[in-house]
Amino acid sequence: MPIYHQLGEIPSKRHTVFRKPDGNLYAEELVSTHGFSSVYSLVYHCHPPTLVKEIREPYDVSPKIAREKHLKHTSLRGFQVKPTADYLESRVPVLVNSDLHISLAAPQESMTDYFYKNSQADEIIFIHEGTGKLKSGYGEIPFKYGDYIVIPRGTIYQIEFDTKDNRLFIVESFEPIKTPKRYRNEHGQLMEHAPFCERDIVRPSNLKTYDETGDFEVKIKKQGLIYPYVYATHPFDFIGWDGYHYPWAFSIHDFMPITGMLHQPPPVHQTFETNSFVLCSFCPRMYDYHPDSVPAPYNHSNVDSDEVLYYVDGDFMSRKSVERGQITLHPGGIPHGPHPGTVEKSIGQTKTEELAVMIDPFRPLMMTEEALAIEDPDYYISWINS
Repeated sequence: MPIYHQLGEIPSKRHTVFRKPDGNLYAEELVSTHGFSSVYSLVYHCHPPTLVKEIREPYDVSPKIAREKHLKHTSLRGFQVKPTADYLESRVPVLVNSDLHISLAAPQESMTDYFYKNSQADEIIFIHEGTGKLKSGYGEIPFKYGDYIVIPRGTIYQIEFDTKDNRLFIVESFEPIKTPKRYRNEHGQLMEHAPFCERDIVRPSNLKTYDETGDFEVKIKKQGLIYPYVYATHPFDFIGWDGYHYPWAFSIHDFMPITGMLHQPPPVHQTFETNSFVLCSFCPRMYDYHPDSVPAPYNHSNVDSDEVLYYVDGDFMSRKSVERGQITLHPGGIPHGPHPGTVEKSIGQTKTEELAVMIDPFRPLMMTEEALAIEDPDYYISWINS
């Protein structure tokens, strides 16, 4: 998110002498993206961030593809993913391609014994159930139901949960995650017609400096492998930092839907974008107000992209028998639309209470073995059997 932010102590000029109280230098680190040509932050460590004591044997966490090519409307029962104690072990990839991985997770325990860094993908963690806080060297971000946590690649973090009851919808993007370009002016500021603004963005706060030495395990993900690194100093030893590259959060409940006299297309719900997919938030809103409007969405042929919908809460006007945590995949190449009877039922209605996250990838998605285990095999005939 292109908002300048600063926490802790920093020198008045970049790349200048900045000493600790004992006279030794703090260690400056530039965390940059796209080489030196995109957003970056300057971080000041108590110790150099390069003090590696050991690199343990990497292990494979690549998705296991079960269905590489398919042309069938598919539904996954997301809450059938079983709770797992460890945060990383709980992450279950279900739909993937070369641009993004979509995972479900039900972690029960906070990260206390290790830290995690995704070195090649930005992450969006949608909090379906649970509360807690994201901890990193940049500070802390509290989270609750409905929050999107955006963690840029290269960020070392831990998640602290308040209880064992947590449900997460996770997107790993191999391209930078941005706010929609059409909502930003030439200076990067969100414009008046945007469905959210900078006031809604939660930035890190409560910076705590951990000036500690010892053995600190950081599990680093790259190219489908987890590399357990052991560092000699605590990863959260930031005395201060400033810049544009840091984790941040945004609540789906702060998204202000754009409505119209007639049915609005899905792009009005767009929340994030990359060069390879978009993410939209479907939120409670007033229906169309033309006297003859049909609020239910029309039949639609996915020509250029698959469509993924993650159902969060509420009553969905176009679907029957929707479950919390359900994922539908409508692949590109065939049409999909409202279930029989839902169009007529929607006429005359004034509002919807639906809450969902939608992803449209521009390349086809593949299904994993874990996805097949929670698939509803009869979903594709739900239109004729409704």
